[in-house]
Amino acid sequence: MAHYPPYTSKYNPIEHRLFCHVTSACKGVVFSSVEVVKSLVDKTCTSTGLKVFSTIKDKVYATGRKVSENFKEKMKIVFDDYLGKWNYRAIPEVET
Repeated sequence: MAHYPPYTSKYNPIEHRLFCHVTSACKGVVFSSVEVVKSLVDKTCTSTGLKVFSTIKDKVYATGRKVSENFKEKMKIVFDDYLGKWNYRAIPEVET
């Protein structure tokens, strides 16, 4: 998992290289359905070859789920060398 620290989204390359083109593709369109938005996002491209692909996740996710009591003991958290406070991997313990 990689997170940018608060107020530093300016360092996120996706926001600068992708979102401006998606915004341009959606300019002046009324979002009447999810399919309309998906088609606009999928049509987004640039003269330098950037092409955008999207999928719609229609799964309903359960809310209020609780983790097990010993979650922290069983889940190994490995912090990255680069921005270790924000970038980490959660590695589940393999049961034998």
